[in-house]
Amino acid sequence: MPLKTHRLLTAALAGVVLAAVAAAPGSAAPAGADRTSATESRRVDKVPTPKLGWYKCYEIAECATTRLPLDYDQPKGATTEIAILRIKAKDQQHKIGSLFLNPGGPGGSATEFARFAPYFLSDSLLQRFDIVGVDPRGIGASANVRCFKSVKDQTAVFDLLNVPFPVTRTEEQRYVTGSKLFGKACSTTGKPLSGAMSTAEVARDMDVMRRAVGDRKLNYLGFSYGSALGQYYANMFPDRFRALTVDGVLAPTAWVGSTRQILDERLRSSDGAYRALIEILKRCDRAGEKYCVFADGDPVANFETIARELRAKPLQLPDGEGGTFTVTYAIFVSAILGSLYGTDAGEAVTAISAEVWAALREGSTAALTERARAARATKRGYDFPYDNGFEATSAVICTDGRHPADAASWPAATARRDQQAPYFGRIWGWIDSQCAHKTWTVQDEDAYRGPFTRRTAAPVLVVGNFWDPATNYQGAVTSSRLLPNSRLLSSNNWGHTAYGSGVCATTAIDNYLLTGNPPAKGTVCTDAAQPFTEPLPPPGETTTLATPTGKQRPPVATLNPDSPLTPAK
Repeated sequence: MPLKTHRLLTAALAGVVLAAVAAAPGSAAPAGADRTSATESRRVDKVPTPKLGWYKCYEIAECATTRLPLDYDQPKGATTEIAILRIKAKDQQHKIGSLFLNPGGPGGSATEFARFAPYFLSDSLLQRFDIVGVDPRGIGASANVRCFKSVKDQTAVFDLLNVPFPVTRTEEQRYVTGSKLFGKACSTTGKPLSGAMSTAEVARDMDVMRRAVGDRKLNYLGFSYGSALGQYYANMFPDRFRALTVDGVLAPTAWVGSTRQILDERLRSSDGAYRALIEILKRCDRAGEKYCVFADGDPVANFETIARELRAKPLQLPDGEGGTFTVTYAIFVSAILGSLYGTDAGEAVTAISAEVWAALREGSTAALTERARAARATKRGYDFPYDNGFEATSAVICTDGRHPADAASWPAATARRDQQAPYFGRIWGWIDSQCAHKTWTVQDEDAYRGPFTRRTAAPVLVVGNFWDPATNYQGAVTSSRLLPNSRLLSSNNWGHTAYGSGVCATTAIDNYLLTGNPPAKGTVCTDAAQPFTEPLPPPGETTTLATPTGKQRPPVATLNPDSPLTPAK
């Protein structure tokens, strides 16, 4: 993946309150519910409740920082700085408490995510909750992990990884070398923080910060990787939350994994992406040329033709500025994957495919050149200052999970994944090559590896959508089966995560957070927008899909790469 790959930014409906606010935070847990273990209680409860020095920030928010133990087994030892932001509830008189948000990644900034909450959260939640974002240790406005002494040193290594994913043998060899150097850097220069960033540490920080904002029980809404954080908290502190929603779900058992498998063999993200792509192409074919721009001929076969020809020979295009621009197979696939993340995935995927097809078949490059020019205009350079996005992501992935020993085993493993999930097996498969444990040697001795089957005092709401290209829907199914006191909410929306994609899913999540009552067992939301239901606009005109909730979709942080053909998120 290119360096930009790792720059992790990147419902106006009032939820109808169906019942009085759920039992007070201090209510007794139901019979049979698990309690926080003595070990975890001892770790976090020994830490004094931080006194937060709030100050006005970003016009609508309050910010603060505090210091928490680097190692919770040594509460009086070294510390790390943690940043927090909150937007106070509009109705303080009827406030339920604080709603902690996490945008995923790993490596996404929760303070930045919370700052934009008024644009994507329903008004009902903004009325009744203080919206809180705590940047995980090492990330965002918290003290940053740094695996290199300088941008120069960082660039020397990341230049070896400067493709969306390696395709040729030469690219693979460079990528393996870069992965090993990266792992060694984080295991030396990156210490001690790189060895203290596991999700378990973030869950402990969140429990302390829950106390710091005055809440007896946690309220939480986590997306994508934030679903892992939510599930870790639920299992480590099963009696300390009131309502906990995870949307776009990683199965924690797969996230931890084993040393025999790379991460995508466990999460099967590439399977979800391939399934979504093929469904789009088949629906395009059924819809026909009046509704789908890529429907001339067989879309599935034509897509494979594009891929085959780009693998054989990259496409050279004028860049509109007197130079040239190259569309490689890897760039094309990364653009398609990025397009699958939106609720307009069908239209976006087929538009890019049609433009590349036209350039290959007809020499018509104007649309593709304009797309590349527009994408460049939204991206910024990162030469200064030091950007730690890739390091932050890796420190979490590599210390949370178990990974194969040698980065040299990734070419064969990703090739197998690409046979099982064409196009996407490699792009997802290379995400954790730097975690090979021969070269990524720093570990968090207090990482949590399970169990993930604790019976929580309050129900957990697990949300999955059928066509998610990153967090395979099966992850939500698996997680709901692991947690005895959980409820699965399914959605037919496209893109990554469900909140904000349709009235049904958004309202169900809102109502659960407001009341503590999950939706009925077996609820499947089927009201999300579907591709190719409206005729194509006349040439030269464009259509804009309005969100059914009247608000933006959450700007979820993800592992998918930015592409030179797609705008920065």
